[in-house]
Amino acid sequence: MNSRMLVMLVVLPGLAQAIEPGPSSKAQSATEAWLQVQASGAQASKTPQSATPKERDQSMQRWLDTYKYVIPDFFRWEKTSNSDK
Repeated sequence: MNSRMLVMLVVLPGLAQAIEPGPSSKAQSATEAWLQVQASGAQASKTPQSATPKERDQSMQRWLDTYKYVIPDFFRWEKTSNSDK
């Protein structure tokens, strides 16, 4: 039995292989390209865009209003397991 375990310990790491670098699909490569454009700011507008004080106040009020609603019971977490082992 120990010899089997020893053989498995020697062979299994050799079977594990990493995923080849680079995108694995066209969708992934397109997504990565968009994320790089966004992060670099290469396509950013040359015109500064800022919110007016009224727009900032309205945005803050919308955010604060989200806290007025009660969280429904079916979204609450329940303890499902005992980790006192």
